[in-house]
Amino acid sequence: MPFDLGEVALQLEQAARSLVQSQNDRQLRLASLLDAAAQAGQAPTDAATNAMSERPYLSARVTDALIGNYPNPPPPENWCVASVDGSHVDVDRHMPVSCFLVNLGGCILRYGDQPDASLFSQSHLATERADLYLVDPANPAQEEPVSGALLGLVRTVMELEKLSEVADGLPGDLPALALVDGSLVLWGLSGQGYRPFVRVAIIQDRFLKALDKLKVLSQTRPVTLAAYVSLPRSTEVVNAIRRCLCPHEPARCRQACGNRRSVVSPCNLANDFLDRELFQRLLNPGWRSPVYRTNSSVPRENYGDEQQVNFYYLNVGEEIARVEVPEWVAKSQELLDLGHSLILDQCRRGQGYPVAISESHEQAAVRAADRRMFKELVSRSLEREGLSALTSEKDRSKRLPWV
Repeated sequence: MPFDLGEVALQLEQAARSLVQSQNDRQLRLASLLDAAAQAGQAPTDAATNAMSERPYLSARVTDALIGNYPNPPPPENWCVASVDGSHVDVDRHMPVSCFLVNLGGCILRYGDQPDASLFSQSHLATERADLYLVDPANPAQEEPVSGALLGLVRTVMELEKLSEVADGLPGDLPALALVDGSLVLWGLSGQGYRPFVRVAIIQDRFLKALDKLKVLSQTRPVTLAAYVSLPRSTEVVNAIRRCLCPHEPARCRQACGNRRSVVSPCNLANDFLDRELFQRLLNPGWRSPVYRTNSSVPRENYGDEQQVNFYYLNVGEEIARVEVPEWVAKSQELLDLGHSLILDQCRRGQGYPVAISESHEQAAVRAADRRMFKELVSRSLEREGLSALTSEKDRSKRLPWV
């Protein structure tokens, strides 16, 4: 029988009342946490920063101040933004041929005296074994299929490669923002999920080369790079505060603390808070936080000094966003201010979200109908060449309804 809507509504009312009280308590605890952070003072010493890796939680490296805020600089009169996003159709074992499709979409938007807009999309169909597998050069028998999460990582690299290509063609006299959606940290490569040659193929051979190309561009023209994370769930700054408050040795922390929870005082003051909740209280609309460096093992162990990932939080009016930048942007006040002002302008034009990313997503999106058509095109192409387009009975049953 269907569930009782009246009973569910009653339970929801009770949950809402409980949530109100919980939120009130939470706000009081947040105020106490911010007071404690203000009293903790400046960034930890180098020894304390190095000790962060010994803690059982990921905490940001404080390069500026533990907490603080910075006003929005004015944008230039004439400028442009380039953005690239991607979508893909994964390898499907029910299809008659092994392949995947990556569709990259992007835009170039120009503002000022000569406003202009250019939209583009580019599809890449992978059918060759060299595209479908990553192979260990030292041992060709070792290979990793490019599908699932690994295909997502490859697509992220392709987006950045395309963005560096587009940025190279921007007008040299205009300040420019190269903008991507998501993180510069390839989180999927953390841990032991992939063998070392996979990290080399993705990070060393492709990802860092695209970042280096953008860095070289920035040395001859005002081009800044940023990655935009909407509604971030990070706790790196909260954990940096937790680290500064913690009076215990790392061994004690490993027993009692986690990424968002601690059972020891005063560390438990930071329990369950997200970074964005802190900066919702600290940042006026348009203002940003100090710059921090992520202590994630992926960039720390693989990216090199000049491409380490830094980040700050930005109040765009509708939300607190996380903005990630490479080290060479973080060290340049000019490029840092340029990215701050142009991202904020993009969000104001896009009602809280960067226009360029929205437009790029529209150009890149592969929707359900597109996926069905793609599978049909694959079968028809094989049949025209006299090849078998045999698929599984399971896939056929999904496309041929019984009634």
